[in-house]
Amino acid sequence: MMRPALLRRTRAYYDAIDGDDYDQLASLLTPSFVHDRPDRTIDGRDQFVQFMREGRPQMDTTHPLDGLYCRQKDSAAESIDGDDTATAEVIARGRLLDADGERIVGFVDVFTFAGGDIERIETYTR
Repeated sequence: MMRPALLRRTRAYYDAIDGDDYDQLASLLTPSFVHDRPDRTIDGRDQFVQFMREGRPQMDTTHPLDGLYCRQKDSAAESIDGDDTATAEVIARGRLLDADGERIVGFVDVFTFAGGDIERIETYTR
């Protein structure tokens, strides 16, 4: 898949979570989706969507992004603003904010795609 489409899908993921649009969220993920977080690993699209809907420690959060980067197969990461070439991963750097706009944590999410859908996200926090 090309960079602009991956960029849209990556942004749509955060928009769906921040907007509590769980049908949209599910449509972005493969059935075998895995989210590897510092506190847990969630296996399966349905389990992940249920967790986001009912099990998050804080529901009223937002995810402003500070940067999006692509990594092509067998190459280093580069800014997403480059030309249209096939991409292996998208890396999103951002902040998790509470309802008052206060920073909870900084994060980096590494997205892996399969057929245009999100197959895996590895989350790193600080």
